[in-house]
Amino acid sequence: MSVLSTSRAHAPAPAELDPEERMSRDELEALQLRRLQATVRLAYAKVPLYTSKFDEAGVHPDDLRSLEDLQKFPFTTKEDLRLSYPFGMFAVPRAEVARIHASSGTTGLPTVVGYTQNDLDNWATLIARSLRASGVRPGQMVHNAYGYGLFTGGLGAHAGIERLGCTVVPMSGGNTPKQVQLIRDFRPDAIMATPSYLLTIIDAIAASGEDPRLSSLAVGILGAEPWTNEMRDTIERSLGIDAVDIYGLSEVMGPGVGNECIESKDGPHIWEDHFLPEIIDSETGASLADGTQGELVFTTLTKEALPVIRYRTHDISSLLPGSARPNMRRMSRIAGRNDDMIILRGVNLFPSQIEEIALAIEGLSPHFSLELTTAGRMDSLTVHIESREGLSAAEGQAAADRLVREVKSRIGSSVAVELAQPGSLPRSEGKLKRLHDNR
Repeated sequence: MSVLSTSRAHAPAPAELDPEERMSRDELEALQLRRLQATVRLAYAKVPLYTSKFDEAGVHPDDLRSLEDLQKFPFTTKEDLRLSYPFGMFAVPRAEVARIHASSGTTGLPTVVGYTQNDLDNWATLIARSLRASGVRPGQMVHNAYGYGLFTGGLGAHAGIERLGCTVVPMSGGNTPKQVQLIRDFRPDAIMATPSYLLTIIDAIAASGEDPRLSSLAVGILGAEPWTNEMRDTIERSLGIDAVDIYGLSEVMGPGVGNECIESKDGPHIWEDHFLPEIIDSETGASLADGTQGELVFTTLTKEALPVIRYRTHDISSLLPGSARPNMRRMSRIAGRNDDMIILRGVNLFPSQIEEIALAIEGLSPHFSLELTTAGRMDSLTVHIESREGLSAAEGQAAADRLVREVKSRIGSSVAVELAQPGSLPRSEGKLKRLHDNR
């Protein structure tokens, strides 16, 4: 953490933790099994998709006698949710659904998710737990720059901020000058945003003539897109805060499926009393041991309106032992999504790998985009990246040349680098699209 940080963030005392955070691992697994058995019975009895999936796979809820037995059950995919559009995945009558969220649907029908009032209460509790794990305490003020609306981030975070007993500033995404004004005038203690949009806010604070490190902010709870430890270092140094990772996805709940703890900052602890994680081989579907990298899969344990069984997230991660919450496993930082993976001349790479390398090179900014094109029969990747302020043309070119060399050395593939002037590339107003496939 920066020495200029005004952070009051601290690890919670044991008495502040939820009872489930203090359980032994054996107690937690017994709770998981009871909840898992109830969830699988609910899904089989009330969701036609699961009735047919289970029958086709030759499994029945009575076959679930241990947590390991879950591996006998079929996966759920985003396509399943789209085929069930709009309400075919709901396990309760539509009149019992208190709120509906949905994805943008830019690649097809939106995926629709629903929540009973009990689901919303659990969600708020888990966001509050995540905020507390991040070092936020009742009575503090949280600036919420996640988008409001059908996206789960804004309203999900909002309810949890209130549940913890904090003051919420429901700013939503965009309108960056207003974000800067309210951070300056209201003096919030914490901010929730995507990491790329917080970079935009930091730049705007600096452009206004103020030192971002002297703001009131002590902690950023950042998520909704993959980001690296190098991005964390950049944000912490630029703003003088602690930056922690919050993880979630709409199909499973929204933000708050897991969260980093302020005292360790070593990957999000998954709130395993509500979500059962697995890691699988993306190609074969086989379950992988803890510590092995693969595709992250989740089963909900308490969802009423939309229980999901073995949902394939496409996020690449691994499961690790708990640290700050010893009974809850951690997930390693998301390396990327297997559906966002770039295969460049036979080499697999993720946008996050480019970010990790670029941010370690002095002279290059965290603002970049990737462009895939085809020349003849060969795919090419161009990294468009801004140089930092005050660099000469020769210094900027030297940094760009180093990025080409480092990518070739560390990833094994050649890329082109086009240096852009500071402030010339598009800025995030929420979730940032890094990769542009123009093949």
